[in-house]
Amino acid sequence: MDPQTEIELQAAAFRRLQKHLMQDRTDVQNIDLMNLAGFCRNCLSRWYQEAAAEQGIEIGKTEAREHFYGMTMDDWKANHQTEASPQKQADFERAFEQNVTRGG
Repeated sequence: MDPQTEIELQAAAFRRLQKHLMQDRTDVQNIDLMNLAGFCRNCLSRWYQEAAAEQGIEIGKTEAREHFYGMTMDDWKANHQTEASPQKQADFERAFEQNVTRGG
């Protein structure tokens, strides 16, 4: 496979993941994604922001999230986010430390 085709396939897979998380499975909470998989929608928007920076394109955290979510974080939270239990919040703190703070 040539490199351009590989890039196009990777981009298509990413767009499908984005659609799945942003349209098809809005019921899945970010905290549950982080606790189970070690990443969430916010991580994906941060990775998008970091990829842009590697290309010399400056995108702020808020702009990257709005691009990934297709709406503001306030709108996402109002429409899709539910309150997390104390246990989920504690699990999140550990997962965040392992996967974001130390893991990158």
